[in-house]
Amino acid sequence: MLINPAQTFAYVWSCSARLLPISFLILVCACSVEAASEIPDPASASKPEPSDQGRIQSVSKAEISQLEQLIVSQNEAIENLKAKIDRQQSLIDKLADKLQMLGSTENVSHPPAEAASLAHTDETSESRAGLSVSMPEPVAALAALAPANQAAAEQAKTPVSVQPGTAALAQTQTKAKTEAPPPAKKWYEKYSLRGYAQFRYNRLLETNELLSCQQCDGSWGNNNHFFTRRARLVLSGDITDRVSMYIQPDMASTIGTNTSYWQLRDLYFDVSLDKKKEFRIRVGQSKVPFGFENVQSSQNRFAFDRSDAINSAVANERDLGAFFYWAPEHVRKRFSHLVSSGLKGSGDYGVFGAGLYNGQTANRLEANNNIHTVARLSYPFELKNGQFIEAGISGYTGQYTVGSDQRSSGIQGPGTFKDRRVAGHLVIYPQPFGFQAEYNAGKGPMFNRATRRIEADGLQGGYGQVMYMAKFHGQVLTPYFRAIYYGGGKKQELDARRYLVREQEFGLEWQPNPYIELTTAYTHSDRTFEDLQRPDNRQKGQLMRIQLQFNY
Repeated sequence: MLINPAQTFAYVWSCSARLLPISFLILVCACSVEAASEIPDPASASKPEPSDQGRIQSVSKAEISQLEQLIVSQNEAIENLKAKIDRQQSLIDKLADKLQMLGSTENVSHPPAEAASLAHTDETSESRAGLSVSMPEPVAALAALAPANQAAAEQAKTPVSVQPGTAALAQTQTKAKTEAPPPAKKWYEKYSLRGYAQFRYNRLLETNELLSCQQCDGSWGNNNHFFTRRARLVLSGDITDRVSMYIQPDMASTIGTNTSYWQLRDLYFDVSLDKKKEFRIRVGQSKVPFGFENVQSSQNRFAFDRSDAINSAVANERDLGAFFYWAPEHVRKRFSHLVSSGLKGSGDYGVFGAGLYNGQTANRLEANNNIHTVARLSYPFELKNGQFIEAGISGYTGQYTVGSDQRSSGIQGPGTFKDRRVAGHLVIYPQPFGFQAEYNAGKGPMFNRATRRIEADGLQGGYGQVMYMAKFHGQVLTPYFRAIYYGGGKKQELDARRYLVREQEFGLEWQPNPYIELTTAYTHSDRTFEDLQRPDNRQKGQLMRIQLQFNY
């Protein structure tokens, strides 16, 4: 810090001011000594009358002992006062030396706390002394100390030479140091690398090997055993204060009979329109803001898979487009807390989100001249008792083209269809009891087994889930039960397959630590899924599933 002349002078002056009462007392004592020297010598004065001598002797004998005691006590008080003056003078000398040393380096430090405490103690003691000095010899000795104390005080007042304009410069530099921003992060400190992997086995207690779910899990059914469901790696970070990036490939994608292909899931950039990042624009391939579990990460979901009813709206949950998100700063923190606390939140997709996207789902080229539009409104309420409840609605509209690679040979019907849905969701986060439900309805392409054509038709369905989260000794155990219903087509599958699904699942997730999750589930499923190649296909059965997830 630079020298602050005002502070330096104020402190020296306060120390000097504390010596003023002592100096004044010394001055009074000195005057008393001078006056005492002018009193005539008793030997040269006229002798009193004998009667007067007797009276004086009688008075002196009566009070001599009290006078002697008074003299002793005042001598002790004067010695104490002398010691205090010596301490004050030593303190001033040290302060003067320190200020001179700091003045040479253009630095200044606050007076030591012990000096301020000592000065305060001395000042209090002096105010309580109440001395009445009348003895000449001790007072003369104290009076001799007055010039030395005065000189030390004068020296302490002016130890530092300050050039004109130094005070303003010191204040400016001190303010600049105080308001200086923190050092900029290194480029590698702005990015993070994380991910998770899921390994499954689905054949325990299996009763029907023809029961399968292409959209849910490709390892259901015949000729399947161990399976890597997901292997994700996420690179994210801030490019600038207003621009961030997010890249996520999946290293366990399946193409035909081959697995472990790398496939891009997310590649987008967020541009914040304000410093608080309440208003954002997202550009790239990312999740479409529709529903709750569609935007919820599979890393945070209790159930093994998303429901047919909601996930059939946007296969793989993603598409290429541009989206706008808004959420107040405190709500964004709430969204983050619902994920980091282990309550299985959906992440921050804004209180309000809207955007435009191709509509052909992720990693597929646009196939028509129409564009999909989507909007979502969702708010996480926090009750007085700390319970979180989230409710919202969402919807999209556009046109979807069923390409030649998605059609069986000889299938009839137009190529492009109306594609629109509206959905609602309600989530009572498990604290410890929880409930989660979604329902949607709309219209889209679907195989009609009566006409053997792909036609636009109505669809509807949803799910309900209850759960209980128990925490003990740093571990988390969550049993859950989920029921699913869906009737409608799946536009991304062959011939826009017609589905009628009634499924129940009871599961148990055990998380011994934040890095490992073991989930088991027993599923009872009744599925009808029909296309031109299998126009009458209904499969019922049960199976037990096991998943081991690693978070890194």
